[in-house]
Amino acid sequence: MHAIVIEDKQLVWAEVPDPEAAEGEVVVDVTASAVNRADVMQRQGLYPPPPDASAYPGLECSGVISAIGPGVTGHHVGERVCALLAGGGYAERVAVPVGQLLPVPAGLSLVEAASLPEVACTVWSNVVDRDRLRPGETLLVHGGGSGIGTFAVQLGAALGAKVLVTARASKHERLRTLGADLTIDYQNDDFVRSVLNHTGGRGADVVLDIIGAKYLARNVEALAPEGRITVIGMQGGRTAELDLGALMAKRGRVSSTSLRARPAADKARIVAGVRDQVWPLVAAGLVKPIVHGTFPLAEAAAAHELLESSDHFGKILLQR
Repeated sequence: MHAIVIEDKQLVWAEVPDPEAAEGEVVVDVTASAVNRADVMQRQGLYPPPPDASAYPGLECSGVISAIGPGVTGHHVGERVCALLAGGGYAERVAVPVGQLLPVPAGLSLVEAASLPEVACTVWSNVVDRDRLRPGETLLVHGGGSGIGTFAVQLGAALGAKVLVTARASKHERLRTLGADLTIDYQNDDFVRSVLNHTGGRGADVVLDIIGAKYLARNVEALAPEGRITVIGMQGGRTAELDLGALMAKRGRVSSTSLRARPAADKARIVAGVRDQVWPLVAAGLVKPIVHGTFPLAEAAAAHELLESSDHFGKILLQR
């Protein structure tokens, strides 16, 4: 088969060995994959895959099961699926633990389904499972035009939260159509002031942050009493000073998570939660895949260039 491999920080289309389905795995013939910020970091040498993961980039895919490994029940060759991966999505075939498989949501094409597993699992595991966002609470989402951001805005709105989002001004109108109650131009406006003004001084109950160090202190300023901040990215750096007094005064919480290196059992639990709680919202049209564009898999380098420019809105897909 062919896959995208990394050579000297470049993406190269190369012939590689076929994967085999180990115990509890299936092989999926990939129809489409998606580009994530973690793939760019891996290409740059900043985010190596876990020891037991494929060396090829790609944290999600959709496709058709072509082989069943030992001990697998409940799945069959020819089944259409999408999947959360620890790596390997930028390939013609990939081995997937069965606990990380998801059905293609009703009403979506197989290509569209590739845009959902990683963002759905990331957002659900943090905003719902970890931070317990409740109807009527305020969710602040940073990086609103990204795949994570566009999904989080929709999920927050579908769950009955008030959603505030930071993004380039050019993306505001589209974010409002997805359910954002307030859009903030992070390039020209102070998001702390905007959040406090919009909430009557209370602040945001849950903050989903892809920026990291650069926003840490201001996230605490924008936090409501008993608020929860979860950092899932470090685009703005990894080291910052935290005013514990300010955090304690709000009885707030700061935590950080990653998805890729979690144990298989934990990933399976998250995938099950997404299937049970998020997929019905997708089937009902309350949460939709937002796809900026699609590139041929062999042209993954061009897709990375677009992602790094931040000119996209939603997900960038790679299709065989």
